[in-house]
Amino acid sequence: MPEQLFEVMSNFFFSTCLAVLLGFIIDLLLGDPVIRFFPHPVIVMGRAVSRLEKILRQKFKRTQRGELAAGRVLAAIISTGTLIITSSLCLAAYLIHPIAGLLLQTLWCWQCLAVKDLSKESKNVYNALQTGDVIPARNAVARIVGRDTQHLTADGIAKAAIETVAENFSDGVFAPLFYMLLGGAPLAMTYKSINTMDSMIGYKNERYLSFGRCAAKLDDAANYIPSRLAALFWITASGLTGYDMRGAWRIWQRDRSKHASPNSAQCESACAGALGIRLSGPASYFGVLNDKPYIGDDTRPVEPEDILHAGRIMKAAGVLALVAGQVLRLAVVSIIFFCL
Repeated sequence: MPEQLFEVMSNFFFSTCLAVLLGFIIDLLLGDPVIRFFPHPVIVMGRAVSRLEKILRQKFKRTQRGELAAGRVLAAIISTGTLIITSSLCLAAYLIHPIAGLLLQTLWCWQCLAVKDLSKESKNVYNALQTGDVIPARNAVARIVGRDTQHLTADGIAKAAIETVAENFSDGVFAPLFYMLLGGAPLAMTYKSINTMDSMIGYKNERYLSFGRCAAKLDDAANYIPSRLAALFWITASGLTGYDMRGAWRIWQRDRSKHASPNSAQCESACAGALGIRLSGPASYFGVLNDKPYIGDDTRPVEPEDILHAGRIMKAAGVLALVAGQVLRLAVVSIIFFCL
């Protein structure tokens, strides 16, 4: 029996390692898969969040206490439900055949990552800026940012794109990779469900201030460690790609806590320091000006080429994190198997 258990654990471990590696490589080459007969999990999660919100708002009282309770129930159902469903499907696939389990995990790892798409969308902003017409550039950057873009200048458009690359490296690349290395595709999918909830209901407005508070706090907790590790990988990658590693470390140390969110300024500050530019500052969201503090030093103007620079660091940091994570995972599990 112990030998059989060891064999099952060993097979699952190496299968997960391979799925993570394949998922990352495929995403790096092809980007987010569009498969008509296999709906994207994030779309399914979004529909589930919307449906549950309607149901729970009817079930709970429309008071602050009632909305807080409803939000907690929604967050619990979506996150635990995602973990249970994805784990069960992975187990069923492995029971059918190990290759089936590998393919399903690879697909989900692929769908959790956003290296190619993040690079592609930011390059679209750069290409639009090269035309000299800010209208298409505003339209391009509006696809990847949450702020109001209709009045952004060329400098503001470039800054918004760079900030998005840096911030989304944390929650669109590193954090999913972190969780899939810890617990395979099911845990990465669970993280994506938390991230999806936050993007839909984690707002500090009248509608979601109470209802979405649990989702927002859960997202903060899920990203707390990954965001800080992501910044360290960004700093290291900046040195490996020829950018200012010391500057990245200095600005990260100084400015990483300037945003209201405990996580959003981590990679952004490292990016500002690596490129020697100033990011963030006042920005408009849904017509309301948010007086965010500046991050980095205003040593030179932000240029469209900085979008490409940020993209290069982002890719290098992702590859570095993949290699380091796989090596560390192999070392830890090898020690565990040896002790068994």
